[in-house]
Amino acid sequence: QVQLVESGGGLVQAGGSLRLSCAASERSFSVYNVAWFRQAPGKERESVARISSAYRLYYADSVEGRFTISRDNAKNTVYLQMNSLKPEDTAVYSCAATLGPLTTMPMSYAYWGQGTQVTVSS
Repeated sequence: QVQLVESGGGLVQAGGSLRLSCAASERSFSVYNVAWFRQAPGKERESVARISSAYRLYYADSVEGRFTISRDNAKNTVYLQMNSLKPEDTAVYSCAATLGPLTTMPMSYAYWGQGTQVTVSS
């Protein structure tokens, strides 16, 4: 069973940057499709970025051009570089992994990290 651990969250001013990391316990993590989700208080969980095992990238419209997802399979880690952060990016960010299709639906992902808080002040 894959265990995922996120890190890199914190408090940042609007316009600033953060890089989130999602480290996996699985040596074969390279075969997993991975997504970053976020959930703000009172809102549904939403997918913000996805990366396939073949390095295909997908972004939500709200973060396109500001966020970059990448992976380093030698380190079993997926990253989310977040630039030009806005107060509306404030949320708990979680990474999730699946051997199935790379979708925007949380129910498609069997493995989840515990989440890391990102707070953007205005």
